[in-house]
Amino acid sequence: MKSIITALLIILSVISVAHSLPGGLSHTKHADAKVISIAESVRADLESKVNHHFEIFDPISYRTQVVAGKNYFIKVFVGDEYIHIRVFQGLGSTEASLADYQTGHTESDPILYF
Repeated sequence: MKSIITALLIILSVISVAHSLPGGLSHTKHADAKVISIAESVRADLESKVNHHFEIFDPISYRTQVVAGKNYFIKVFVGDEYIHIRVFQGLGSTEASLADYQTGHTESDPILYF
């Protein structure tokens, strides 16, 4: 029994460390003012790519990934669906760029790497 508990503690420690390593995605967090601003900064580019103007554009939640800068994976409510956007912000830069997006998501869809 003691060896099983020890093994579980080791596994939980490895999982905990893995979430904070560069390259891994963070836990999902509620969109704060900074993330809302980042999403808004790429809104026009997204609207151009999907050829649609969003009357509603409400960033809901996000995850981050540390790379040579930071990727923001943001879930955005756009009225009739949710869109997941990946926004890249380079090291030391205040500029953000739309790296990719996925349409057709629902409120319950988790934010995953894409």
